[in-house]
Amino acid sequence: MKREYVLSVFLLAALSAHTSAQNKQDSITTKDINEVVLVSSRSPKQISEIPGTVWVIGEKELQTQIRGGTGLKEVLGNMIPGFDFGNQGRTNYAQNMRGRNVLVMLNGVSLNSTRAASRQFDAIDPFNIERIEVLSGASAIYGGDATGGIINIITKKPASKTLAFETSAGLKTGFHKDDLDKRIAQSVEGGNNAIKFRLGAAFTQNEGAFDAHGDQIITDVKQADFQYNRSIDILGGLSARLSPDQDISLDLQYYNSKVRNKKWLSFGQNFAGFTTKNPDLINVAGRAESDVVPRTERFMANLQYNLRNILGGHHLLLQAYGRREEADFGASFAEIPKPPAGVILPVFLSSGRGNTDVYGAKAVLSKKWNAFNFTYGTDIDYEKFNGDQAIFNPKISSESGGLINKADAFVGRYPDTKIFTLAGFIQADWNITKELILSGGIRQQFINVKLEDFVGFKEQVYMHFGYGNSADVVKGGKNNYEVTLLNGSLLYKITPSWQTWFSFSQGFAVPDAAKSYGFGKYELVNNHWNLLNSINIAEQPLSGIKTDQIELGFRHNRTSESGWYAQGSFFYALSSKTLKIDNAAFTVSLLDQKLRNYGFEGALGYRFIEGLELGGNILLMASETQTVDKGWQNQSVYTTNPSKFMVFTGWNAKKFSLRLQMQNSMNYTDLADMKINGYTLFDFVGDIKLNKGTLNFGIQNIFNKQYTSIWGQRSVFFYGAPQKAFAYQGRGTTFSVGYTITY
Repeated sequence: MKREYVLSVFLLAALSAHTSAQNKQDSITTKDINEVVLVSSRSPKQISEIPGTVWVIGEKELQTQIRGGTGLKEVLGNMIPGFDFGNQGRTNYAQNMRGRNVLVMLNGVSLNSTRAASRQFDAIDPFNIERIEVLSGASAIYGGDATGGIINIITKKPASKTLAFETSAGLKTGFHKDDLDKRIAQSVEGGNNAIKFRLGAAFTQNEGAFDAHGDQIITDVKQADFQYNRSIDILGGLSARLSPDQDISLDLQYYNSKVRNKKWLSFGQNFAGFTTKNPDLINVAGRAESDVVPRTERFMANLQYNLRNILGGHHLLLQAYGRREEADFGASFAEIPKPPAGVILPVFLSSGRGNTDVYGAKAVLSKKWNAFNFTYGTDIDYEKFNGDQAIFNPKISSESGGLINKADAFVGRYPDTKIFTLAGFIQADWNITKELILSGGIRQQFINVKLEDFVGFKEQVYMHFGYGNSADVVKGGKNNYEVTLLNGSLLYKITPSWQTWFSFSQGFAVPDAAKSYGFGKYELVNNHWNLLNSINIAEQPLSGIKTDQIELGFRHNRTSESGWYAQGSFFYALSSKTLKIDNAAFTVSLLDQKLRNYGFEGALGYRFIEGLELGGNILLMASETQTVDKGWQNQSVYTTNPSKFMVFTGWNAKKFSLRLQMQNSMNYTDLADMKINGYTLFDFVGDIKLNKGTLNFGIQNIFNKQYTSIWGQRSVFFYGAPQKAFAYQGRGTTFSVGYTITY
C-alpha cells in the first residue's frame, strides 16, 4: 500500500494536476482554446477569452466515470480541483468550492434555495447530462450563493434529425448479500430542420452498501443516504427553429428519488442502543415501515427563447422557469434542547419535511461592437418555502427500535418564508489589443425576505405531549437587502495557447432566514406558553455577507490531439463579517470577525494521440477566522474541508480505454482541536468499444480501504454519541459493469 501511495505522490509532484478526456470535446481542462461556455459571463464565450478558472467535464468523460461506478458528487470532487470530495450519501452539505458556498444550476436555473437542504446533486440522473461547466471562485455575475464558484449542469438537447435511440444498463456490487445496485435508461430523439425532440428516462434501484470490513454501512439517519433507494428521472426537451435568427426550447423534468420501506437503522428495543450509548445494539435491520421516508421529488420547467441580430446586432436571450421541490428526511431523534422544569418528554423520533417553490425569469442582451463586448440584463425570481416535522408515536417507535414509525402529528418546523429578488447587471470587455483584454462589470441586487408569524418548534412539541394548549407567536416581518457587486479583470494572451489573468470579484450570501428566526424564550403559565423574548426579522434584521476575492491565474491549452495542458490559480477570498446566532440568549449579532480562504488550485496532464496519458489536480487551501485573542485560526470543521489532490494514469486506444486514479484527502484540525482524518482511495475504470455499443467497467476502492467519510466525521461532531449511529462509513471494494448502445 505504501508503494502505491509513494508512486502516486511522486506523480503528483511531477505533474501537479488534473484529468483528461477521450477527445477535445470531452475535456475537464481547457484543452480546446475555441471551446465555448456560458458559465463565466451569461453569454457564449470562448475559454481563451475568459479571465477566470474554468473547468469543463464533457459527456464521455462523465459517463465513463459514472458507468464505472462513481456517483455524481464523487465525480465532481475528483475532477474539479477546487471542489471538495463528495461522500456516497444523499447530502452534499459543506461540499464547498475553495472553502465557500457553491451555486449549482441546471441549465442556468439555480438548484440552491434559501432554506438549503443540501441536495443539489440529488437532482438529475447523469444519463441525462450532456456536460458540466464550472467557474471557480466568487462571482458577481450571478448574485447570491456564488461565493465559492458555480457549477452549471447542462442537460442533453435534441440533436438528431432522424429517429435515434440510446439504451444504457448497468450493475454495481461488492459481492455481499443484498448489495446489487441496478440501473437502466432509455432515450429517444428525432425531428427535422425545424423542430427536434428528446425524451430520456433513467431508473435506478439500490440495495444495501457494505464497508471494507464487510459490515453493512449504518444508514445516515440525519441526512439519509442511497441505500434501498429507488429513483426515476424523466427529462423531455423540445427545440424549434422559428427563423434563421430565432429559436425556442422547452425542457420539462420530473425527478423522484425515494428510499423504500425495507431496512432502516434499529437502536434496539426501547432505543437501548441510543439511551445506553451501546453501539452493539445499533444495526441496520429489516421490516422497516415509516409514514415519512427520505425522498427528493422535483418538477421543473425551463423555457428559453433566442433572438439574434436585433437592435443593431444584439443577441437576446429570454428565459422563464419554475421549480417545485419536496425534500423529506429520515426518522431520527428530535433535536429538542433540555425542556424547562416540569416538562418531561418521552424519547421519540421525528422526520423533517420541506417544500420549496421557485419561479423566475431572466433577460440577457449581448453585443459585439468593434473592440468592445457588452452583456447586460435583469433577473427576477420568487421563492416560497414551508417546512414541518412529523412526530412519530413514541410507543410504536420504541418497541420496534425505530424501525416502525407512525406519525401522530405534524408540527411546524420553520416559519413560512417568501423571498423576492430583482437584479440588474452589465458586463463589458475591451480588447485593448489582440493580446490584452480588460473586463469589468457591476450587479445591483434587491432582495425582500418575508417571514410569517410562528409558534416556536419546541413549544409545539411540548403542547403535542400535553404541556400547554396555546402559545404566543413569534412575530414575523420582512427585511430588504440591497447589494452592489463588482468585478474587474485583465487577461493577457502570451501566445495563442497560453493565457494569464488577474481578477477581482465579489460574491454575496443571504442568511437562511427560516433557520435564523421563529424561536424565542417561553414560559408556561396557566397552560399557556407566554413569549418572554424572541428574535424578530423586522427589528433585528440579518445582514448579508459579502466576499471579496482576488485571483492570479494561468492556463495552457493543447493545440492538437496530443501534448500537455495546464491550468492553475492563486486565490485570496475575504469576508469582513461573520454571522453568529446565539440560540441560548436568543440574540443575533454580526461580528467584526473576518473570514478568509486562500491557496492554489490547479491541474496538469499530458496525453499522446493514442496510448499513455498522465495527469492530476490539486487544491491546497487555508481557511481561517480572525479571533480576538489568538489572531488567525483554522475555521471550524463544521463547514471547512481539508486540502486534497487526485492523480491518474491511463491508456487510450481506438477500441478501449483504461484509467487508474487515486484521490487523497488530507488531515484538517480546527481552532477547537476537532480533527477530520484524511484518507487515500484508488479506483479503476475503463471501457471497450464493441461492434455495437460500449462496455463499461470499474472497480471502486481497489484496496478495500476502511474509512469514515468526511460527512460521517463531521456528523459525529454535530450529533455526538453514540458514534456508530452517525459515523457514516465509506463503501468497500465494489465492481461495476454496464453496456450502452446508440442506434
